[in-house]
Amino acid sequence: MKKNKLRAFFIYGLLGALLFFALRNAPLGDIWLTLKKLTAGQIFVLALINALIYVLIALRWWLIVRVEYLSVLYLPLLTTRISVFGLSYFTLGPQVGGEPLQVLSLKRQYGVSYTHATATVIMDKLLEFLANFFMLIFGAAAIFEAGILPPRQNSLPVGIAALLVLFILPPVHIFLLARGVHPLTEFLKFFPRNSLTRFIRAAEWMAGKFCRNHLSTLLLAALVSLLAALGMVFEFFLITKFLGIPLTFWQSVAAWTASWLAFLIPLPGGLGALEASQVFALGAFGVSSATAISVTLIIRARDLLIGGLGLILAGRIK
Repeated sequence: MKKNKLRAFFIYGLLGALLFFALRNAPLGDIWLTLKKLTAGQIFVLALINALIYVLIALRWWLIVRVEYLSVLYLPLLTTRISVFGLSYFTLGPQVGGEPLQVLSLKRQYGVSYTHATATVIMDKLLEFLANFFMLIFGAAAIFEAGILPPRQNSLPVGIAALLVLFILPPVHIFLLARGVHPLTEFLKFFPRNSLTRFIRAAEWMAGKFCRNHLSTLLLAALVSLLAALGMVFEFFLITKFLGIPLTFWQSVAAWTASWLAFLIPLPGGLGALEASQVFALGAFGVSSATAISVTLIIRARDLLIGGLGLILAGRIK
């Protein structure tokens, strides 16, 4: 009993410290002044859209898990996905890092083996990146259509091209798994065999089996993932509209893409990069820096609220 109390104290203490350091650096006063510009109805609409986004994100994972584990309930997975966001948002890394919590949650709550749980997380992340891949292509087109970056002889700049190569890997990986090819397994042949490489190999083979045997579920989960991504774009569009920023369709998508890319910077919550992205992108459309910062303050308010809730929920997974 004493050991459990010490562990709980350590977990909540660590999560509390993450939240403290995040809030200490957050412009809470400016966030409050910006939120006061919105009506209660507008805030409710934004909150509702965010709730729907996380419902879809958790639904994607649940569809994957329930293929073999019908006893797994949806709501616990929803709280876990919110917890994953909290850990990923407040720690170093490009919005990843909380995935081990997904594995731990399935193991502790339902007795799913670590290998099987990891396989579901691999599929969950591949489908997430698959949706991101399509949105990145769409966003890159929007950036040039909106005129943020001038095209150079109809070719993508090196940076955008590199991102396209990076995000084409997940759909290629899924395609290869469905064809019975296991890229990670082949890559690990160059490393000494140990428990870790065997674990990764087993998890990838399970993910490949899912791709081959459950095509309808795979397609449904991919559709859900794409809807979640589209929801994020729609939310950004509403934020700019509520703040009275006149943007065309392509300008809205281009500015959202800039904000999304900012979160790939290995900083907690894209600190600094998000603000710079919006000042640059919206500034290209004649929007003042102060108004551009207002957009980021609303995004910060959203992420701090959901991330803080995620940290609280994370402490319950022990």
